[in-house]
Amino acid sequence: MMLTRRIKKINGIEYWYEDIPYYDKEKKQIRHKSKYLGRNVNGEPVRVRDALNSSENICPVSKPLKAYNYGELLPLQWITDELKIGEYLGDLFNGKERNMILSMVFNRIARPTAMYNLKTWYESSALSLKWPELPLKSQNISNLLSKVGDSDIPSTFMGKMFRNLGTKSTLIYDLTSFSSYSQMMNLLEYGYNRDGLDLPQINLSMIVDKEKGIPVMYDIYPGSIVDVTTLKNTIKKIKAYGVEDYTLVMDRGFFSKGDIEELLHEEVPFIMPAAMTLKSVKQLMSSVQKDIESPEYLHKYNKKPIFVKPVTLEEKEFKINGYCFYDPKREIEEKNAFYSRIYDVKEKIEETAIPGWRKAGEVFKERAGYMASFYSWKQIDDHFKITIKKNAVSQRINRMGKFFLFCNGERGWMECLTVYRERDVVEKGFKTMKNDIQSLPLNTKKDSTTKGFLFVCFIGLIIRMRLLNIMKEKGILKDYTVESLLLELEKIKKIELENGESIVTELTRKQREIMEKLNLCA
Repeated sequence: MMLTRRIKKINGIEYWYEDIPYYDKEKKQIRHKSKYLGRNVNGEPVRVRDALNSSENICPVSKPLKAYNYGELLPLQWITDELKIGEYLGDLFNGKERNMILSMVFNRIARPTAMYNLKTWYESSALSLKWPELPLKSQNISNLLSKVGDSDIPSTFMGKMFRNLGTKSTLIYDLTSFSSYSQMMNLLEYGYNRDGLDLPQINLSMIVDKEKGIPVMYDIYPGSIVDVTTLKNTIKKIKAYGVEDYTLVMDRGFFSKGDIEELLHEEVPFIMPAAMTLKSVKQLMSSVQKDIESPEYLHKYNKKPIFVKPVTLEEKEFKINGYCFYDPKREIEEKNAFYSRIYDVKEKIEETAIPGWRKAGEVFKERAGYMASFYSWKQIDDHFKITIKKNAVSQRINRMGKFFLFCNGERGWMECLTVYRERDVVEKGFKTMKNDIQSLPLNTKKDSTTKGFLFVCFIGLIIRMRLLNIMKEKGILKDYTVESLLLELEKIKKIELENGESIVTELTRKQREIMEKLNLCA
């Protein structure tokens, strides 16, 4: 049987394959299988890996000189173009500064490193071929970040993003803290630290477009600034960007008289769960419990039973409508978790001796933590005798499986519940910004440099969250995380040849599948 060779074109690149015919005894017919020979270079098959590993000049074009990281940059660059991020940065910076910012952004996503190592990473990546001789020394980076922090560049950039995306619907709003050991930043102040760290902090608020699944706005405040102040400024900026038809979705941390009054005064549509800190909320919960399980309030949500009762919360300053939800399945899960926790903490407190040099009350609070209100204690010798408070536990148990959602505007219970349950996109964004993009700990020394660095992290977060959404849409998430996908693509190298040309290593089956699903070309 004759062997034949043919060229296949995959993602715009030509590859040589050998067609091998063979006789299939079971099906009693001639069949064919393909054997990969190499990439088409001047009409001949060349295995780039063989060329790299050989001391001989087996490449008919030229010897390879250097290999650069390339594959992981392809989806990042595509998203940058899709969202016009590079175009907007080009309007705000000269060409070299724009490319420096994008190099920092891509590094935050692909392989976060300290800024003094950025030049080494850049020189090993294909960016050094695309954007040669970028001045990425530490001082140059610091100067550029400081320039961003001292300007209105972030605000102008966000305005362009808002207009391009057409953001006008559901906006999810939240606030987090970024801590630092620096003693040179005026923005660093002590306040309520959401990470539980005893450090001064910067507060950062962020808004995510729920439909697009990406952040569109952020703002920075000193660590002691309270939530209501950040909320006022956010509302003003949203309006300044020309966004009018929107709804803010917030967590219960914003449920206070001040925040609600501000939202109602500004006529901002919102959806927000109630915190049990207000006396009026506790009273409303007591009254609702009497008939929440009435059949008239029974519905189904995601094929599971749920009780929904319309309610109104009244204060001297305002009146607001909402819904009380009771989820029987959630109640069982919460009870099981609570009973296990209350027993485990009791056992932990009782089994360990009280140090003789410490006050018993301080030791109890430390060991009980947020569960302290459910216990009473007395000291017997050097140990605690713990009693669980029946009334405190009963009050907590009675609320389990039940929660309030309040809204400003005419909204049905299903819309409120669905939108609120999807708000974890912001929390995931904060975790990504702090952990995956590694914006913590803040090691910058000046306010302006810190602001510039967080601007870079924000753009990185936009691109990374967009990549995550694309992976969901294309069904890639069942096989890869963002990290593992980028690591797989990182194996695709761009090879610089002796004659000045460059070629890309052949793709493995896994890489080819990823590239095809993402509609990318190497």
